[in-house]
Amino acid sequence: MITAAALAALATACAVGSWRFTTARWTSRAPRLAIIVWQSLGVSWGLATTGAMLAYAVQPYGEGVLPGLFAFARGEAPLEAWDPMHVLALIAGLTALTVLIAVLLTAGVQALRARRRHRMLLALISHDDPGVPGVRVLAHPGAAAYCVPGLRSQVVVSEGALKLLSEDELAAVLAHEAAHVRERHDLVLLPFAALRRALPWSKVVADAQAQVELLIEMAADDRARRYCSPRRLATALLRFGTAGAMPTPHGMLGMHAKNVMARVDRLIKPGPELATPVRYGYIALSVTLVTSAPLLWVFQL
Repeated sequence: MITAAALAALATACAVGSWRFTTARWTSRAPRLAIIVWQSLGVSWGLATTGAMLAYAVQPYGEGVLPGLFAFARGEAPLEAWDPMHVLALIAGLTALTVLIAVLLTAGVQALRARRRHRMLLALISHDDPGVPGVRVLAHPGAAAYCVPGLRSQVVVSEGALKLLSEDELAAVLAHEAAHVRERHDLVLLPFAALRRALPWSKVVADAQAQVELLIEMAADDRARRYCSPRRLATALLRFGTAGAMPTPHGMLGMHAKNVMARVDRLIKPGPELATPVRYGYIALSVTLVTSAPLLWVFQL
């Protein structure tokens, strides 16, 4: 019972922390750190929520969640384990865990299929341009710039974007898209998209996904400004925003008009960096969250 209560308390803390975190103001000053905290909250919440139900279900075994489940699988269930409440908790916990794993795998498979189809489409409708080596160019008048993540990643721009942007602005945009590819931001977004599928009614989950989407854009901006002028990237963002950028294809990451002013403001007037003790504090919090739930799954309190 103590383990189930501890996991339930951890799940509640992660849910409350996620709700509070959606309004945190420091995240734009350290987007990569904020992404780590979000990931730790999501992983811990999923493991703690399902673990709390399963810990109660296997409580008659007198072992941790995993040892108790193994004992159940071997048919070593004591009489108390067949109590209706324990059976109901077992069914609910296994169902919740199965749903979370299934939606994660489904989201991953669908993203891979979308990218494979898009690569095939790009082979037909895009071309190389000597002015932008290594980049696929779409013959489309609208403004578009995005990347196709994966092992065979590609950066794509439209002819409309080439006409819209100056040479320096285009270099800034390409650096931004290269950052998405290099840091595998598609993998960062995947579990949040999966969680949104599992809990489409949850405002906290919707806000979390929106926050992470903005944070990866800010992280890519930070990476890009190592190689280009922040003002050039800010100008490019404004041009895309006013020109009405084309929607990014499903499964891809790209430039869009969403949250443009928030990104432009931090590029033009960057805030002070987080103090080192604060950074270490959030790192310690993330490590604690990520390790607590798995340990409670293994050991019985």
